[in-house]
Amino acid sequence: MQPIVSVQTLNKTYAGGFQALKDVSLDIRKGEIFALLGPNGAGKTTLISIICGIVNPTSGTVTADGHDVVRDYRAARQKIGLVPQELHTDAFESVWDTVKFSRGLFGRPPDPAHLEKVLRQLSLWDKRADKIMTLSGGMKRRVMIAKALSHEPTILFLDEPTAGVDVELRQDMWEMVRGLREAGVTIILTTHYIEEAEEMADRIGVISRGELIVVEEKAVLMRKLGKKQLTLMLQEPLGAIPAGLSGEPLELSDDGQSLTYTFDAQADETGIAPLLKRLGEHGVDFKDLRTEESSLEDIFVSLVRGGRA
Repeated sequence: MQPIVSVQTLNKTYAGGFQALKDVSLDIRKGEIFALLGPNGAGKTTLISIICGIVNPTSGTVTADGHDVVRDYRAARQKIGLVPQELHTDAFESVWDTVKFSRGLFGRPPDPAHLEKVLRQLSLWDKRADKIMTLSGGMKRRVMIAKALSHEPTILFLDEPTAGVDVELRQDMWEMVRGLREAGVTIILTTHYIEEAEEMADRIGVISRGELIVVEEKAVLMRKLGKKQLTLMLQEPLGAIPAGLSGEPLELSDDGQSLTYTFDAQADETGIAPLLKRLGEHGVDFKDLRTEESSLEDIFVSLVRGGRA
């Protein structure tokens, strides 16, 4: 299937010599939710800005729904909705007028029914006559999303869309995102709320220092890079791990009350059974145990640091 967004060997170096993107290549599938994760300054916003035609690349190509974002800018941009991280909108306009104006900017004919539908989806219909300046930060964020959806794009970029939004509004917003995906809209999001990416995304890309270091199905990424830990609550505290167990991947808690064993859950042999036998041979008894699995946040931190989760 032809990707709806295709990025090929993209580079961006700013006038001061800072290289924000280094040979980034990425294909995004139609109808998926793709989460782009990375620390501040990693290149997320630069990548989105180039795809959306706001920033010109130094080299490389980008197509959106088959249109080159540089050579065929107008057609490409009409396919894209962008919700930027910063709140930019006319404070003195009403909600209705600013969303209506945004639709017109893309050359779309008036469609009050579509605008009403968008505003209702975002719980903004009752605020349609209010001036932007009177709205809360969360409501202003919703207006930005309404503007991005006003011209019926097939690709929607959400750059930190829930920053400054309370938990209830955040849940409503993600429900709307799921609905858009079901309607065939492709969603590309950046977020600092990694649990949202873990819940929402089909695939995940991690960018660090301008380089795309991994792109993977969420479930596959967590299976490949995840780890499991077995924590044993000891009958008696230990001052140190017995010398005969020094070769095992064991970590003793600071208070000596528990031992943590790290293992690969996908391996044919986890090593748990022989470990428990060896602990018994060394007189280490336990009263309880529990297992934990890596979260997406653990994996993300490990990747950015250049290691494995």
